Amino acid sequence: MNLDAMIKREDFATTATDETQSYENVATISLRDFTAGGFMGPSLRKPDFQRETNHWAPEQVVSLLECFVSGDLIPSVILWKSPTYLFVIDGGHRLSALRAWVEDDYGDGPTSQAFFGYQIAEGQRKAAETTRALIAKSIGTWQHYQARISDEALDLAERRKLTAVVSRGLPIQWVNGDADKAESSFFKINTKGTPLDDIEELLLKNRAKPASIAARAIIRSGRGHRYWSRFSATVASEIEAKAKSLHSALFDPEIERPIKTLDLPLGGPRGIRTALEALIDLMLIAERNQQGDPKSVEALLDDPDGTATVKMLSRALALVGRITGNDKGSLGLHPAVYFYGPTGRHSGPMFMGTVALIGSKLANNDKQFFARFTEVRSKLEEALVAHKDLISIIIQRTASSGRSARYTRTLGLMIDALKEGQAVGEADLVRFAGMEGKILVGTAETTAKNFSDDTKSAVFIQVALNGAIKCPICDGYLDPEKSVSYDHVLEARNGGKGSNGNLQLTHPYCNQSVKN
Repeated sequence: MNLDAMIKREDFATTATDETQSYENVATISLRDFTAGGFMGPSLRKPDFQRETNHWAPEQVVSLLECFVSGDLIPSVILWKSPTYLFVIDGGHRLSALRAWVEDDYGDGPTSQAFFGYQIAEGQRKAAETTRALIAKSIGTWQHYQARISDEALDLAERRKLTAVVSRGLPIQWVNGDADKAESSFFKINTKGTPLDDIEELLLKNRAKPASIAARAIIRSGRGHRYWSRFSATVASEIEAKAKSLHSALFDPEIERPIKTLDLPLGGPRGIRTALEALIDLMLIAERNQQGDPKSVEALLDDPDGTATVKMLSRALALVGRITGNDKGSLGLHPAVYFYGPTGRHSGPMFMGTVALIGSKLANNDKQFFARFTEVRSKLEEALVAHKDLISIIIQRTASSGRSARYTRTLGLMIDALKEGQAVGEADLVRFAGMEGKILVGTAETTAKNFSDDTKSAVFIQVALNGAIKCPICDGYLDPEKSVSYDHVLEARNGGKGSNGNLQLTHPYCNQSVKN
């Protein structure tokens, strides 16, 4: 669930605190601080390097609140005081859950709506509704406790809970020192206990790099916290517009299972962690030159004014535009064919492997690749659909760090072989993948009596592709929801009319490049 709106994020202060202060900091923070007129709540900020507050399941929020009202132990939160704000170094989820309870906003209320630009994802809305129902059943709402505060007829158990709600505070530990000390404390804390995962750590430590800024902008469709707020208004607006376009191209529409449509998102589900990882890789692929640089986020320079982020987003849009969309160079790759596995689940390695192949051809200005690809497209797609099970096994039998690269190599060799007039069978795929001599085991038949969502999705895609529209120029699958061109069968310059009988649906690239 997403509680990122509960505590605002702020660019981390650079001014040192006065370590010789003559007064004591407060020792606790209570629910009163999150009610109207509370002082500490509005002063809380998450540093720009703090992780997004979206790692707790509904049950974890309920558990925290149960501990709070029952008087059970809750670990201290860790704060650092700058001259302007109180920064949360550790405890962002705990404090956000308390404010969410007070405001009845678990990612879908007024505060969250404003934070996310009044566009709440369906998954986020469902998580909020689940949390609200669980809390109402097991604890009761904040409004419930407010209404009963003067009720003299409460039983002893209820009175104890009410007393805890009214009087309890979470203990605070204060970090003394300057901003560097506070940041260092954060990373020390979050490499123990519940550590940062590698993607979080990569983003946070490289937060001034254009790839990090771009990925965070895209994942929220240019909404939420504006990590680019320090840039000029013009640059910030351009970042938001390009991020929104990329988000739509990659993640619309949302996936629902079992799958009942071929209108599938290219980038898969919007799960924050996996989507961010894909976006970082996408940014790097779009940025790479003929030598394959930059190879990592760390190799990028910091972006002081946003121009590097805008350029990176523009290059990513150009790359994605080659894969989908209605621009004349778009191949209009059908996601069900290229990016989804045999059970109808999105395959990150297939997606990133395909993106990497196309990105490398663009970086090397290999215009002939697209003509070669289109020439063999029908046979390539036939092989991809027929051998999805084997492709999935090859990917699974590869170490996770090498899966995308292996698929890039395999896909490229498939295209080359088909261009030479060779057929591509199972033995060829194993050889292209460099897995000769390896034992590849298929999926066992299920013994369950009921159909799983995977089975329903797999059969739907198989049946739907059998009747899907194909491009009459290359005989490849069309994705008409995202990428289609309206072509004159008899060209207008040769007397062709704009009539029903003279119109055919094609891939934009086939219409504008192959035909011409």
